Amino acid sequence: MSAPNSLKDVYLDEMKDLWSANDQMTRAVKQLGEKVSDPKLKQMLEHSVGGIEKHTGVLKQLIEAAGGQAEPEHCKGMEGLVTEALKHGIKEASSDGKLQDVAIIAQYQRMSHYGLAGFGSAAAYAKALGMSDAETKLKQAVSEIYKGDEYASKLAEAVEQAAA
Repeated sequence: MSAPNSLKDVYLDEMKDLWSANDQMTRAVKQLGEKVSDPKLKQMLEHSVGGIEKHTGVLKQLIEAAGGQAEPEHCKGMEGLVTEALKHGIKEASSDGKLQDVAIIAQYQRMSHYGLAGFGSAAAYAKALGMSDAETKLKQAVSEIYKGDEYASKLAEAVEQAAA
């Protein structure tokens, strides 16, 4: 990647980073989902994978529509978050299923918040560039991610009470 020369370059770079982040998060969420004990959490993670993949499709479409090369650019930020998620959610997780679920929820939310920040920024760039259709699609993704995060918080409260 070369230094951006315009807001459009920044916009495209953000979406390519998000594409890579989504690909990495999808793989991690699938692995984490195999380890949860709470059926509602398992269902949420499975549903989340579909949402992440949907958002990746939106990113690909918007990159192409903006004239960018449709390929992800490796996201080192998500790489670190995924490493931590797998460490705390699987590799060094508690043998107590409820405690492991609590850790998995926290790690899932950390990864989701990366997406919230990235999609929110991309939506702002799209607005500034006069790309109203892209702005709408990106804001929709933010809304969907935020709803998933709220649900994860509710699950965390229930699981934490059960673990206590």
